[in-house]
Amino acid sequence: MSQTLAAAAGVHGSVASIGYGLAAIGPGVGVGIIFGNGTQALARQPEAAGLIRANQILGFAFCEALALIGLVMPFVYGK
Repeated sequence: MSQTLAAAAGVHGSVASIGYGLAAIGPGVGVGIIFGNGTQALARQPEAAGLIRANQILGFAFCEALALIGLVMPFVYGK
């Protein structure tokens, strides 16, 4: 039991990196939903391709902005 605690105490690093890894799951799921539904919309109404594609790009940009904010926050609030 004490060997396990000693091994855990020897781990160095930032908990913020683990937090960012978990925070990146949300934008990843969001991007998948955006492009999955966009593909379905293009299959149903090909004549609206320009509007659908523009909305996809806008949604993708918002999701990626969340991921970038999650990447920066550990540096801002870290020690």
